Amino acid sequence: MERFPNVFQNSNYENPQLIGPHHKPVKLAGCWNADYFENNHPISLELACGRGEYTIALAERYPNRNFIGVDIKGARMYQGAKYAIDNQLTNAAFLRTRIEAIEEFFESNEIDEIWITFPDPFLKKSKANRRLTHSYFVEKYRHFLKPGGLIHLKTDSRPLYEFTLKEIDRIPNLEMIRHAPQIYSGELPHPDLDIKTYYEKMHLNRGLQITYIQMKLT
Repeated sequence: MERFPNVFQNSNYENPQLIGPHHKPVKLAGCWNADYFENNHPISLELACGRGEYTIALAERYPNRNFIGVDIKGARMYQGAKYAIDNQLTNAAFLRTRIEAIEEFFESNEIDEIWITFPDPFLKKSKANRRLTHSYFVEKYRHFLKPGGLIHLKTDSRPLYEFTLKEIDRIPNLEMIRHAPQIYSGELPHPDLDIKTYYEKMHLNRGLQITYIQMKLT
């Protein structure tokens, strides 16, 4: 991926230096649209993107929006990044970093929307602050998400779903829009929930229910 023009990497989250293609240092915070996408379209992030399946599907569905998949696992990300190159999806990019450092790579009001798709639920209570809907992370999102920007959580983890509902109640200026304990029990609560990732298909085959929460920072 070091040669891919659509992949930017940070190997040390304590040092926010971003490395672009061919090991060249780059600074994209505040400049993603101007310097990479070369347009002024809205930007959505997919956090814990894995293979980047949501990033890719949304980029194909919405050519007038920009999408950035974020994850630390390069072997999985490679598949989405390679697909975007092969299919000339110029509105899809990938950021390989730990999400603990996410606020280092975007400026205030730069991001319009966040998708969190099947993240690690970190079920042990001692690791609750590693859940991507914990207040620790929501405060990071507040740094770069536009006021009123939406945050979507799609997960098969009922504990993470219930934890997030409680977090919404206690985090200032985080508003519940809608939630569903089983998205396939009727009409989809959001049209883009019809995108099924590799892991979601596995979960459905095991009979697990898929949950959804939509919230926004006001």
